[in-house]
Amino acid sequence: SKGIMVNFGQVVEELVGVRGTLACAIVDYESGMLLDGRSVAGLDLDILSACNTEIIRAEIKSIALLHEKDGQHDEIEDMLLTLGTRYYLLRPMKSYPGLFVFSILDKSNANLALARRALKDADRHFNA
Repeated sequence: SKGIMVNFGQVVEELVGVRGTLACAIVDYESGMLLDGRSVAGLDLDILSACNTEIIRAEIKSIALLHEKDGQHDEIEDMLLTLGTRYYLLRPMKSYPGLFVFSILDKSNANLALARRALKDADRHFNA
């Protein structure tokens, strides 16, 4: 993911347009650096990026350790954290290894299936 100069703005715009989205971003999980993002709810994207980077790193490491033992290879498609009022949806990007995209959704009016689909499509957008 070194030296990537891609305009992620279009993807961010699509994600932020998904019903119930409070914030979304594309982040480099090797450095924790926020590459692009948007918050419509005044949430701090830098802090969210740093926190979600820790979650992604830990899960990727855990999956690798689990599969080291059984010889299988599998990878995370996406991760969902359900809080009282919010969903956190995180997806490592297949099109750019080392990057991930996340959305934070208002539980009361978000459609989780549509939000997951939007993250998948965002990744696929770069795979064309």
